[in-house]
Amino acid sequence: MQIDSQGLIRAVTGAQMISAPEYIQSLWSGYGSISRYQLTGAAYPSLVVKHVSTPARTDHPHGWNTDISHLRKLKSYQVETAWYRDFAVRSNAACRVPQCYAVESLGDEVFLLLEDLDASGFDQRRKQVTHTELQLCVAWLAEFHATFMQSTASGLWQQGTYWHLATRPDELEVLLREDPALHAVAGVIDQALQAARFKTLVHGDAKLANFCFSRHAAAVAAVDFQYVGEGCGMQDLIYLMGSCLSERECELQQSGILNHYFETLVTALNANASDVDTAALESEWRHLYPFAWTDFQRFLKGWSPGHWKVNDYSEKLAQQVVAQITEEQKCN
Repeated sequence: MQIDSQGLIRAVTGAQMISAPEYIQSLWSGYGSISRYQLTGAAYPSLVVKHVSTPARTDHPHGWNTDISHLRKLKSYQVETAWYRDFAVRSNAACRVPQCYAVESLGDEVFLLLEDLDASGFDQRRKQVTHTELQLCVAWLAEFHATFMQSTASGLWQQGTYWHLATRPDELEVLLREDPALHAVAGVIDQALQAARFKTLVHGDAKLANFCFSRHAAAVAAVDFQYVGEGCGMQDLIYLMGSCLSERECELQQSGILNHYFETLVTALNANASDVDTAALESEWRHLYPFAWTDFQRFLKGWSPGHWKVNDYSEKLAQQVVAQITEEQKCN
């Protein structure tokens, strides 16, 4: 038995006519597709359908076709379903996400009926960003983190991001060969992030490709919430930076990006009448910034050691964190 996608769209929207699907892209490793449908006689002219279905054969670009990988992906779509069902409505214009019109699931098959952000004015995608566009993305993250500060993650990942240590045992085994020193302190780094006093919901996959810009860089929205869950805001920030900046740009812009992020975060928290100690929050998260970078470096060096994101900037931060932990362990 399969879900009738056109029947579902018609039932949800009241559309009199539904176009043939316009293919947008496939999901990672062949786990489904994203398509756009034009509608006639509905409250909105189009919508986007994210259709998740388990493939008969997986095709991972780096060869990680394991049971652990498969189960992680299945859970990620369950998490995204929970996000749109229970959390997305709390996002505001400052951390814009697509409206979810309906969720339908049957076994491992899922249909998410989502707002067409292109039709709503967010039709620009970027492979490289201007300073203004990067500032927009950084501000989006800060607003998102402020909105969900100290939220429970019921139904989501208890640890957000797709690379956290508990879900990457195969990659950790490879890391032992690639970087024994980093392997030795991987658990300490993970624990430092988990033990943060201040937690929020992190997007978990906040790369540039998941941001949709309006024309003239007036605003930005974000998509793809498969790995949203509890975490430290620095995990999203370093992932965004690594997705669109060179190692030299990361080094030169680090201070400015952090300042812009925390200025926006504190302003948003104050506007929300939050009782969070913003000075303590900023102090803790600035301290965890290199830990977040090093945690992602741990994943990358086990998953794809030759990846372009493994560079001098990330390596320098990782070596500093490893040296700091090693020295603390000696003192104890």
